[in-house]
Parts: sequence; C-alpha cells; structure tokens
Amino acid sequence: MSATTLTISGELYETIRRHGERTYPHECCGVLLGRSDDQGNTVESAVEAGNTRTDSAHNRYNIAPQELIRIQRQGRERGLDIVGFYHSHPDHPAQWSKTDFEEAHWIGCSYVITSVEQGTAKVTNSFLLAGTTEEDKRFEDQRVVVGSGVPDAVRC
Repeated sequence: MSATTLTISGELYETIRRHGERTYPHECCGVLLGRSDDQGNTVESAVEAGNTRTDSAHNRYNIAPQELIRIQRQGRERGLDIVGFYHSHPDHPAQWSKTDFEEAHWIGCSYVITSVEQGTAKVTNSFLLAGTTEEDKRFEDQRVVVGSGVPDAVRC
C-alpha cells in the first residue's frame, strides 16, 4: 500500500453510502476516525454529522465546530484521530469540487465523496489532502481498500 491508501471495512463503507441515500437530495456529511501511518489512513469509525447548511444543502455541507470538537474528543477517548471526512454529491460525480477544495483544511486527511444518483449510492472515491500549508495544499487520488482485515467497528 502507498501513503495514498484509505483502508475501510465493508460495513463502514456501506454505512457511509447508506447515509448519502438517506439524506438525498441533500448532501450528507460525517467524520472518519482511525489511524494514520506511512501506508495511509485506516478508518475504524464513521461518525454521522449534521449538515448545518440551510442555504444550499443540496450541493454544500458544513459540520458545526462544536460537533466536530465533540467527535474529535470521542475519538481521542478511544485512541483514534480524525483521519478524514465524507460527504455525498447528489446527482453529481464523486469528484471534488472547487468549493470542496477551498473548504478542505485538514492536511493528511482523506476526503471521501459518494455520488448518489436518484437516491442510490453509485461511486465512492477518496482524495488525500496533501501538502504542508494552505498555499501548497492539493488533492491526490486515494486508492480505497474495502475490507482487507479491517475489523468492522462500532459507530460512535
């Protein structure tokens, strides 16, 4: 595996995809807790978050800072870090948008996007936010490995 690999259990992968189907035609969003190393990010928990966007919930998402802090604390209590975020793109490709890039600030984290077409999850892709600062950040395609000995974790 390369550093641009996201490893996730089949159960958590499907949980993320079902979340997108449930919130359709609005974007869903959530936080990925797990561990990072030279091989990439390993997801051990997917935590659903509320989309606080009221102006454009069909094509934008926002996680309230208080909720993000709560999720981060929950993870730390379990020895886990935030290793990524996920959201859905209703009736749009599973590719990052200009807005996704502008609002991505967690370097080293995975940004998982699922396209949900007419209420059904289709393609799920992941992108690693690479770089060292806001000025040189960039998204890199990230290989998603589903299963591969990752235990099915209990959601927070």
